[in-house]
Amino acid sequence: MYLTGEKKKEIFKKHGKEAVNTGSAESQIALFTFRIAHLTEHLKNNKKDYSTQRALLKLVGKRRSLLDYLKKRDIERYRAIIKALKLRK
Repeated sequence: MYLTGEKKKEIFKKHGKEAVNTGSAESQIALFTFRIAHLTEHLKNNKKDYSTQRALLKLVGKRRSLLDYLKKRDIERYRAIIKALKLRK
């Protein structure tokens, strides 16, 4: 499996300030980014996997809405997570 419990804890610790802070917007955005990267690599090899393509588009939309929420609520946290994850925007 590509996303183990240890990997999730590592992502949450790095972006959510601590490993148990799984609900913060930054940690969720980081988790979505990791999953998006994995699905993108999968789709490069499996071009006709339309269910994965749909799941990828849904994840991108969720991440976008969280980023919009963070931008509206706290612009500094938004800029920090964009810089940390090297996202375009």
